[in-house]
Formats: sequence, C-alpha cells, structure tokens
Amino acid sequence: YNILILFVFYLFYFYTLGEDKVMQPPEDVVAAEGDTVTLDCTFQTTGSSPNLFWYKQDGTSRPQFILSRVTFGKGKTEDEFKERFSSTLNSTMKSAPLKIQELQLSDSAVYYCALRPTVTGSSRSAH
Repeated sequence: YNILILFVFYLFYFYTLGEDKVMQPPEDVVAAEGDTVTLDCTFQTTGSSPNLFWYKQDGTSRPQFILSRVTFGKGKTEDEFKERFSSTLNSTMKSAPLKIQELQLSDSAVYYCALRPTVTGSSRSAH
C-alpha cells in the first residue's frame, strides 16, 4: 500500500463581537490508498447561520477551494472534487467533517476548514 498523510491544521478567527473559532483534531491522519477518511471540523461562532469552507494545500501551491456548506442552501463543491469529497454541515453539533473516498496519492496535503471564505489568519501545525 502507498501511505498517505493528510495534515490537519488549525485556523482561528477572532472578531470584535465575540470569538469565532474552528477546531480540528490535533493529529495527522494516516491512511492507505483506496481508503475512506473523514477529517473532523467543529466550530464555535457568534453567528446564527454559519457557513463552512474546506481548502486543500499541497506543496508550496496556494490553498485550493474544495467545497462550502451553508446553513440555508446547498453550498458549492468544485467540479474536480465532486466525485470523492463530501461534507455535511450540522449546525446543532457545530460540525462539518470532510469525507474523502477512494484515497489517491494526490490527496496527500494540508486540509483547512474555515468559517469564512479565506485562508488568511494564523495557522499552526497540529503535530
């Protein structure tokens, strides 16, 4: 088996009217090619209608938008990710895990979950 490592990063967002925060588990995900993995993402927000965004960053390239999930509506998934990547926003549990099926070597990357359509802000490795 080829082993894939999906690095999980934290992204924190602070606003003047309270604190919005995204939390991802403090460990990397190690899986084999062909596996299905779920990357957890929970959040705290002062907003009543949270929207979640997932991004992928491999190597030195800029983060790439994968999908968004919104409280009201369907959200959006980029065409190249529609077949194997999915997520469901659970406003009650305040979570939006990313499920990746039939893992490929090209899936080895850093994955970001965010409460805003951006990847700016402080981030740190979750080793």
